[in-house]
This record gives sequence, C-alpha cells and structure tokens, in this order.
Amino acid sequence: MKIDMFYPFYNGKEIQKAIKKFFPEDMSNKWIGQAKLVDEFEEKFKEKFGLSYCLMTNSGTSALWLAYHLVGISEGDEVITPVLTCTATQMPLMHMKARIVFADIKPNNLTIDPKDVEKKITKKTKAIVGTTLGGIPLDEKIFQIGEKYKIPIIVDSCQSLGYNKGDYICYSFQAIKHITTCDGGMLVVKNKDQYKRAKLLRWFGIDREQKTKKGWKNWERRKMTFDIEEPGFKFQPTDLDALLGLIGLKDIDKTMWHRQKLVDAYKSQLKGIPGIKLFDDEGSTNWLFGILVENRDKLAKKLEEAGIETNVVHLRNDIFKVLGGKRKNLPGMNKVEFNYLYLPLHQNMAIQDVNYIIKLIKGGW
Repeated sequence: MKIDMFYPFYNGKEIQKAIKKFFPEDMSNKWIGQAKLVDEFEEKFKEKFGLSYCLMTNSGTSALWLAYHLVGISEGDEVITPVLTCTATQMPLMHMKARIVFADIKPNNLTIDPKDVEKKITKKTKAIVGTTLGGIPLDEKIFQIGEKYKIPIIVDSCQSLGYNKGDYICYSFQAIKHITTCDGGMLVVKNKDQYKRAKLLRWFGIDREQKTKKGWKNWERRKMTFDIEEPGFKFQPTDLDALLGLIGLKDIDKTMWHRQKLVDAYKSQLKGIPGIKLFDDEGSTNWLFGILVENRDKLAKKLEEAGIETNVVHLRNDIFKVLGGKRKNLPGMNKVEFNYLYLPLHQNMAIQDVNYIIKLIKGGW
C-alpha cells in the first residue's frame, strides 16, 4: 500500500464541463485573462468566509508581497516573523531589504510565540508576521501586542483557509491547498482605500476600471485616457484561475468535513501512545496533521518502508544560507526541531488509510 503525504483535490467532472464553456470551439470567449470571473470569485469568497475586502492574486506569495508593500516596508525596517514557516513568508522581505527578525515558536503547536515577539520589538519594528502553520490559529496575544504597540499584524494564512483575524490576511490556492486554482492567492484588507490601492498595484499601477470605461484605449484625441501614479506589479490572476476557484468553493464544506474526520480518527487512536504527543491545535483548518515524536527519524523510516510518506514540510528558516545560515538561540524551536512530523492528510485518503498508519505506529519503531 502507498499513501501520499499530499494529493491535490479538484472536481474533475465539473472542471471539464466548465472548461468546455470557457474555451468554446468557436473561440467566442475573448475574456480569458482577468475579467468578470475574478470579480465573482472575490465576492463569493468574501461572502463564504465573512471577510471584508478581498483581492485575488496569482499566488499566495504575491498576496504577501502586496501586504508588505501596503504597510510600507522598506530597506532597514525590522519585521518580526516566525522562524518556522514557508520561506515564501520571507522572500519578499529580502527583496525589500528589510531586516528579518526571527521569533521563536510555541513547542506545543509550532506557531509564533507572543512572548518572544514582544521581547524583540524595537523602534524600527515595522510589522509582525504570523503564520497559521498547518492551519493552526495564532495565539490571540499576537493581536493584543499589535494593538499595544500600534504595529500591523500580517497573517500568512496560506495554510488556513477562511482565517479572519489580522490587519492583512493572505491565502493560497496553490496545487495542494484546501481550494486549488493550480496556483493563486487572495489578499484581505480592512478598508476601502487600501483595497483600491492594492487593486492598482496588482496590475502595474493601472486603473483597469478606468481603462474599461475608455474601451481599453490608451490614447484619445491627443490625450492620455489613464495615468500611473505608483509603480505596481504583475500579480493579477486570470478568469481561468477564478473558474477553478469557484468550483472549489462549492466543494469546500465537504472538503473541510472530510479532513476533520481524518484528523479525528488520527487523534482518537494516537492518544496515549508512548513517545507521541499531539499538537494543541484547537480551531485548526487541518491543512496538515502534525505530531511530536521521540526518535522521529526512526518512525519516519519505518513508515516510508511501508509505503507511507511523511514529511517535516518546513525547516527552520534561520539555517538557510540566504537567511543567515546559523541556528539562533530560540529555545522553543531548538526543543522540537528534531521531533515534529506530519502524517498524510488529504481528500484522496479514507479512514481505512488512517487506521493502517496507526496500526504501523502502534507496532513500535
């Protein structure tokens, strides 16, 4: 038996039907880039999760980049981020030449530690970034710290669909996420002015609505039909991306229910097994299912030999050369670095698969 760690979920039947309409044989659909379906997906996503201003992007990383830009992060600014996260959290900051300040994690669930965050705030702190790692919510104290010091909280929620706390929230629709558009993302902001600005920045700084009113003409009667006031990016999605998102949105309740059932099966059977601790993950959206294991590598090897794929998914970021290449004095991270492990969790699994994995674990390692 082989059980993959990840497996993309998509409604192939519905997608094939929709694709035929999207790409008709007579080529009558000329809007295959960013158009009405992007607007529709943003609106339905907002309604589904009770969010404010939603802006779809071509990746979760692009959503993060826009959030950092809106905050005004520039060279020399300090940004506090978790040491354990996808490196996509850090890469835009590196391009902005910001000073990345790594905060420790809470050993009980691997999310950013508010106590360490507060210790590392200085006059140069421009933002705090929290990652809902594996779908686990951030400690509420993070938001209290943001209010106390008047520092914006940017939430990298690329692994937690629908999470609704933070000054800026970034989601991902990458291939193996809860909803996939093959790749894509969403930025959520709190007010109309930020939304308007982000909308311009998403597409070179050009006002698409103004261009639409002018029939997409750049020049009319010797006058410009639009102007650009701030240099932007090419972060816009396409209607094809949005089409996949709309189909995924229809299935999301079923998807989340299935993942929860798998997680419940894991927890009920893993509880009390010597050498294993479960994460404190109340409120998780269950993108990952992690455990803390004594002799982790030995267990991972045993499962691998039985056809079960496991993974640590993310490494502590401070050990990458580009981010310093040296382990910092972070007691929480140091404590669990060689103990955390993620087990398979995806829509292509059944409860019987979980039972098989548990049986192998109970056999010892």
